Amino acid sequence: MRSRTAPRCWAGVEPAAGGAVMAAGILSVGLGLTRHPVPAAAALAVAGALWLLLAAGFALRLVGDRGRFRAEADTPAALTAVAATTVLGARLCQLGRTGAATALLVLAALLWPGLLCSVVLHWRRRMPGAAFLVCVATQGLAVLACALATAHGLDGLAHAALACFCLGAALYLLALRHFDFREVLRGAGDHWVAGGALSITALAGAGLTGSAVWTGPAHTALRTATLVALTASLLWYAVLLAAEVRSPRTRYDVRRWSTVFPLGMTATACLSAATPTEVPWLWPLGEVLLWIAVAAWLLTLAAWLLSRRPARPGHPAARPRTPR
Repeated sequence: MRSRTAPRCWAGVEPAAGGAVMAAGILSVGLGLTRHPVPAAAALAVAGALWLLLAAGFALRLVGDRGRFRAEADTPAALTAVAATTVLGARLCQLGRTGAATALLVLAALLWPGLLCSVVLHWRRRMPGAAFLVCVATQGLAVLACALATAHGLDGLAHAALACFCLGAALYLLALRHFDFREVLRGAGDHWVAGGALSITALAGAGLTGSAVWTGPAHTALRTATLVALTASLLWYAVLLAAEVRSPRTRYDVRRWSTVFPLGMTATACLSAATPTEVPWLWPLGEVLLWIAVAAWLLTLAAWLLSRRPARPGHPAARPRTPR
């Protein structure tokens, strides 16, 4: 019985849960930057365990349920497989485990083109915030490739990172055309990726700006692009936060992990951009935003745990709902 139940549990994990891996992974990166090794290690352990669970589900659907696999591959949430892999790789590279990080980069690069094409070809006229995952996944490749290029002195890989950075910026503009702006007031959590995609763009830009490969006008252009993306992401942060106050959405939804990820990504982008862009006040701002992201992660975890409790008989949540 157990051998059948476990695969069903793994296969039942939905792709949107990749946001939980991304959230824990980027918090580990940010906590590592601010030298909080114990919580950084805990967040990495959570991210790694969840990534393995999602990878098992991905493999089981690929082998045993091709119909479901193809249907899920058409949705933007499928790109969390790429984004989560690159975020986890970025943290491992930060720890000096470049071999494992390189393996994750190769895996993400193999998954990325097929999933990206499948998602873009099935876009609708109006899309939720998950549409911006086309940018997040692409910039995730740029972040990890740039980190490994710096670690090993590989100029060719740095140029590949720059190509991903430029493509990711173009994909952001394409996603923005399809984004349903009504999601700002009614989205279930993934609407925050509209700002988070710009934050990871700024993070990739910060890595490229800090690279010794780019000098002169190229360095200036990268610095400017990084600051523009970071400024835009902070503006999105303010707008989305105001929208949450205006229209509170307190019910747990798996897409809420896609709120935590942009919060952590914005903080990490500020921390990472402070030195290469020579804007030192970004560091204390990033520290404040990082602890806000940690608090959001804990609140989302608590909401998830509460959602798993069985409803009491007679409680409104236990009553069958009549479809409208």
